[in-house]
Amino acid sequence: MVSAGSGKKQTTYSITDLSREFDITTRAIRFYEDQGLLNPRREGQKRIYSPRDRTLLKLILRGKRLGFTLAESRVLFDMYDPDSGNTRQLEQFLAMLDEKEAVLDQQLKDIEIMKIELREARQRCLDALQPDTETEPDASPQGGRL
Repeated sequence: MVSAGSGKKQTTYSITDLSREFDITTRAIRFYEDQGLLNPRREGQKRIYSPRDRTLLKLILRGKRLGFTLAESRVLFDMYDPDSGNTRQLEQFLAMLDEKEAVLDQQLKDIEIMKIELREARQRCLDALQPDTETEPDASPQGGRL
């Protein structure tokens, strides 16, 4: 959606535009707005999203895919400072990425251990279901026990 403002064209987006573009519900977009992450202007009941809102939504969704909470994303957004080259923000982002990777590495190790334990438990169950031929009594009439 494009709207005119003070003689020059400025791109804006409706909630439906963003919902379709990012394949999310309008309810999710309103949730991010309620969390203070998006700040559309209003024309009556209609929300008008700026290119900045669109970029923030894109970053929120990317962060979500990377395992970031909304609070973690907010920390990064609040650190945005183009005058400083965003050095603090980028350093914080790198630290957060390293932390997420370390968590994933630990989860992978935990999963491998769990898989080994599952295979061992499965084998114990299979072994328990096999008849023990050495200790089973002879069931024939000549075997003595009935």
